[in-house]
Amino acid sequence: MSDLPLDLPRPEDDGSCDHLTGFNLPSVPLPSAKNDSKEVDLSQVDSLIIVFIYPRTAEPGEEVPPEWNSIPGARGCTPQACSYRDNFEALKGLGVVQVFGVSAQSSEAQKELRERVHLPYDLLSDADLKFATAARLPTFDWKQRKLIKRVTLAVEGGKIIRHWYPVFPPDQNVIEVLKWLKEYEGKRSSSG
Repeated sequence: MSDLPLDLPRPEDDGSCDHLTGFNLPSVPLPSAKNDSKEVDLSQVDSLIIVFIYPRTAEPGEEVPPEWNSIPGARGCTPQACSYRDNFEALKGLGVVQVFGVSAQSSEAQKELRERVHLPYDLLSDADLKFATAARLPTFDWKQRKLIKRVTLAVEGGKIIRHWYPVFPPDQNVIEVLKWLKEYEGKRSSSG
């Protein structure tokens, strides 16, 4: 895996995620890459979870096209996924019960990535964009496909309690989440 190019354009906060904190997740079952016959409805998970939403990862044999780097916030999906893998135990130590990655790619593409880079958490497919549409997540068009812009959600009891948007650089997002979790855990401990 290579480092991200230093000249990637920084995404701007266009306000398209301002509604998310305090928003109840929509009830949309998403196919699991971890278990072929299972769907996960994120709105039904009672515990604290982190959901990082990303545009897409390169599929086997696919080179990252040069124009992909020019889209603000598009590049860095595999490094972001690996950073969550590398910090999975730290996240669990701060009260996160599960991490989920969500993209508009097929479960097959997600399963390949999950196995190739040894992800300990599940990836969920929103190939038909039902979840993205119901949650009013920002999207962009690329090569006749609609993809979801990168956003990360902290969710507890089906409600978004914190969101990160825009996410940049993607491989550092987990550090921001860990920092917030330490503060959040402290607030929960002092109020309980």
